[in-house]
Amino acid sequence: MSDSTSSGSDSTSSGSDSAAPVEGGAAVTAFDDVPLNRFHLRITALTFCANASDGYELGIISIALPLIAAQLGFGTVWEGLLGASALIGIFAGSVVVGWAADRIGRQRLYTWNFLLIAVASAAEFFVTGPAQLFVLRLLIGIGIGADYALGPTLVAEFVPRRYRGGLLASLTVLWTVGYVVAFFLGNYVVGLGDDAWRWLLASSSLPAVAVVLLRIGVPESPRWLLARGRVEQARQVVSRLGGDQAAFASLARAGRTSSETVRARYRDLFGPAHWRSTAFGVVFYNAQVVPYFAIYTFLPLVLLKMGVGEEDSTSDGLLNLFLLAGSLAGLWFVAKSTRRGLTVWSFAVLIASLAPMAIWPDAPTALLFPLFLVFTFTMSAAVNLDQVYPAELFPTDLRSSGVGLLNGLSRVGSAIGTFLLPLSLDHLGFSPTMLVLTLVLVAGLLASLAWAPETKNVALD
Repeated sequence: MSDSTSSGSDSTSSGSDSAAPVEGGAAVTAFDDVPLNRFHLRITALTFCANASDGYELGIISIALPLIAAQLGFGTVWEGLLGASALIGIFAGSVVVGWAADRIGRQRLYTWNFLLIAVASAAEFFVTGPAQLFVLRLLIGIGIGADYALGPTLVAEFVPRRYRGGLLASLTVLWTVGYVVAFFLGNYVVGLGDDAWRWLLASSSLPAVAVVLLRIGVPESPRWLLARGRVEQARQVVSRLGGDQAAFASLARAGRTSSETVRARYRDLFGPAHWRSTAFGVVFYNAQVVPYFAIYTFLPLVLLKMGVGEEDSTSDGLLNLFLLAGSLAGLWFVAKSTRRGLTVWSFAVLIASLAPMAIWPDAPTALLFPLFLVFTFTMSAAVNLDQVYPAELFPTDLRSSGVGLLNGLSRVGSAIGTFLLPLSLDHLGFSPTMLVLTLVLVAGLLASLAWAPETKNVALD
């Protein structure tokens, strides 16, 4: 494993607070093994909201767009821009705020980024043209992207290592819950009148306001405070979390190595120590989300190509249920499997279930649709790793930057895939399009075999 997850060699002191070596060369600290408490659950629950909001925001816009286009009178160009606007914002928010959080701290940005989401979401009710809506959804995306960089970073840096994988994986479950809720609620609300889309888009402001209020008072990460030499503040945070002097001493000792070296710079993500983690993260993340967003954004069109008629709403609903079931099952897989093993095997199953659609596109629907259910279940389970792996790949002084970079670039890939899929279906056909998406998955498998480190239960520096 690369030294991006190593805590250094200064971890052999004796005593009750000593740090023992574990898999991957990282050091176990007493802070990493404190009992799970209410604060750990609180910081995770508050981070749920970003993922649920992302799923909800991306789900409702696809349902509301036809009504918006008809009422505001714009064409396919604006439809495409509005569909991609939140993804563009997520890229900007993830990369910029991730970089900023490693320099000025996580806490303030984590507390206030949802204020931007709340205000912009409420303002959607009053838009009179597509340009206004584009700007507002861009701002919403920036707020969500910021939380994508900050939320998993704080969860990883606060919670005990024994529970880190499960709690981080549960963030993706909430994305799926938000997406599925948007599907069912949106299809009900849009039938209530011409202005129903305004209420639908503005509805996401209510949970955002609640998050802003509940996040006030969340402390700064003690790992980040120690990396900046703010020892007494870090001690107070550890005490607040239920840690004793031994927990603080072991955390401080594990962090001394990084504080004694030159502080990491953003370009170090691409340097000798971390380029494999960065390369793996970018390829792995994009290999999942490109097929995911491309296929499920245009799910009715894909189903039609498989022989499932537009009037068959049962199939659409069944797939959404498989998305939710796979996401929940993914929590068990993350808890029981190694990170590397789950990544490799999930890519293998995804390739095996999608490839027949490329090789035999005229196969009976009775064969293709069950394979697509397997693909849906496996993909939904595998993307639980999207919130787990990135936060474990990088050291404290690069963690937020690395998580933000991977999240941001994944949204670039998903935006490109979403934009190109209908064009590819029209100009290349169903079989070549499925072949391209299968090759994307093959790239993810090869990158995982070559570069994926094992980070399960590794103590963060």
